[in-house]
Amino acid sequence: MAETIENNMRKLIIDGQPINPKYYEKMSELLDALIQQRRTEALSYQEYLEQVKKLAEGIENPQRPSDYPDSMDSRAKQSLYDNLDQNEELVTRIDTAIRYTKKADWKTNSFKQRKVEHAVREELGDYAFDVKEVMDLVKNQAEYD
Repeated sequence: MAETIENNMRKLIIDGQPINPKYYEKMSELLDALIQQRRTEALSYQEYLEQVKKLAEGIENPQRPSDYPDSMDSRAKQSLYDNLDQNEELVTRIDTAIRYTKKADWKTNSFKQRKVEHAVREELGDYAFDVKEVMDLVKNQAEYD
């Protein structure tokens, strides 16, 4: 039974990975630690179930406003914040640039994508982030549809 729960949680983590890689990587590490504790019998089954429930809540609802500055008020901004070294100013500038630049159906139109990519590249400036990785992250955000 425990393995089924763990496999289901692992699937949720894998499914969420493209949306916020850093966050779900952390969730994966927590799941691995929990599995290890169960295998070494460091936890009673009741404690294990309580820990699993808590972890599942974090996986299912990653949006915990208390973990983010007030300006990180959307899942897209929170994802960028987690993956851009928690640089609040940079995230705000990128979010604004995307919202100002994107046009309808931009994710499926290469010309429109290039315009958004150009805006993101300009905001990234001298920061050492890969534009392609940032764009992959941006494209996976439903808010930017």
